[in-house]
Amino acid sequence: MPNQAPISPHVLIFPLPLQGPLNSMLKLAELLCLNNIKITFLNTQHIQERLCNCTNSENYYLTKYPNYFRFQTVPDGLPEENPRTGDQIPNLLESMEAVAAPIFREMVGCGVCGPDSENPVTCIIADGIFTFATDIATEIGVPLLYFDTISPCALWTYLCLPKLIEAGELPFKDDNLDEIITNVPGMEGIIRRRDLPSFCRTNNLNDRIIQLVLKEDKHIPLAQGLIFNTFQELEAPILSQFRNISPNIYAVGPLHAHLKARLVGPEAEPTNSNSIWKEDKSCISWLDSQPLKSVIYVSIGSLAVMTKDQLFEIWHGLVNSGSRFLWVRRPGSVVGSGN
Repeated sequence: MPNQAPISPHVLIFPLPLQGPLNSMLKLAELLCLNNIKITFLNTQHIQERLCNCTNSENYYLTKYPNYFRFQTVPDGLPEENPRTGDQIPNLLESMEAVAAPIFREMVGCGVCGPDSENPVTCIIADGIFTFATDIATEIGVPLLYFDTISPCALWTYLCLPKLIEAGELPFKDDNLDEIITNVPGMEGIIRRRDLPSFCRTNNLNDRIIQLVLKEDKHIPLAQGLIFNTFQELEAPILSQFRNISPNIYAVGPLHAHLKARLVGPEAEPTNSNSIWKEDKSCISWLDSQPLKSVIYVSIGSLAVMTKDQLFEIWHGLVNSGSRFLWVRRPGSVVGSGN
């Protein structure tokens, strides 16, 4: 048989279409590019459009890594007017499984990233909530690594959900949120009910979020490895728990620090923003005039929404603290405010 040319490493990265996962996975993608590994970065069309409208990211990656980086997109299946805030996550995930997953399967099966393409995918890195990725990776015969960009401690509580239900710790039997949780191995005697994810406070085990997490729990161990944006010395006890369910654990963080270290020197580019919101930099001159380490940074993130009462409660607390603070608030984050 004639010798076949070796296949170049080609990783397809598929983040959950939210700001946090996008940030972490783009940093991981850039680090892989710096090690001469080809990357196909799969965004939803909505996220890619926001990324292009708010930043120079697309031009940055394609110009800096012309032979190693490319974007591809899939629809998320939601109407454009959907706010895609935290309360819409179940709709987003169900829509993506129905609409995006079949396109993803075709892309890596017989499309631009398939085995017969010029650059077939040799590995898939996907968000752990994308349970459809396990079957697709198996079908094309490539390893799948799940990258949950939340902390290992948080993910471990998700994976312990069946144990908590079996032990009767969920649903909660009363309103005492300070009750100690005993069925999360490695955290016995440490976490209380209030420390569990907020979806654990439901009395209905058929809740959509609960069912999505239980589905994820079954698929996480099917991957060939798990990636975390942390490091061994920080979360060793919990990382050791994951080694009981996954053959390979990669604690590769903090990604932003690794990337910053790699981009030093005269050829380093200015820090690239991956924000899907327009950044207001008018505060920079004020920040520069404040004493070192004297400003509290406040943000409710890219998903959460709050009421006006909650807004004012936080505002009163900040003002009464007597500390300097910078509060970042995106449009639409306050219910009924109109902006």
